[in-house]
Amino acid sequence: MNQRHSQIINISEVESTEFGKGPFGFKSKRLAAHAGAQAIACNWFELVPEKTAFPFHYHAGIEENIFILNGTGTLRIGSKTVEVKPGDYISFPVGPDFAHSLKNTGLMPLQYLVISNKSPVDVVGYPDSKKLAVLATPNVNEWPPHSAWVRFIIKEQPSVDYFDGEV
Repeated sequence: MNQRHSQIINISEVESTEFGKGPFGFKSKRLAAHAGAQAIACNWFELVPEKTAFPFHYHAGIEENIFILNGTGTLRIGSKTVEVKPGDYISFPVGPDFAHSLKNTGLMPLQYLVISNKSPVDVVGYPDSKKLAVLATPNVNEWPPHSAWVRFIIKEQPSVDYFDGEV
């Protein structure tokens, strides 16, 4: 009898999760985590028509890449808005110049893979809403990170002095 290797997972074997609110929402499957990946993440996403996956954002600690499998959409990247279709591969290096958001503007589900480095620490900027999200977790394979050491989202505000409040 042939037994599958522990480093192989079929997308049909992974349970999907759904996340979203209002115009934002998606279904996803965490592929790399189930195949035992240590440094690279790969997640399958599906957006129904007119939904946007995430608000316009950029990462300070994670470089993301998208590969479009099926459907069409509109990608906002930096100061540009472009159409995407099956076969398109998109790279989002870290930083505000590569802020991004993907919306399904087609008539069928938009399916794609997100490939990124795994990092236990990230800061995410949201240019439109002037928010910052901070995350630090001991388990990069857990999402959402229930065991996070630090996890919060704040509005941008003036910085305090390094020694403010210290004795």
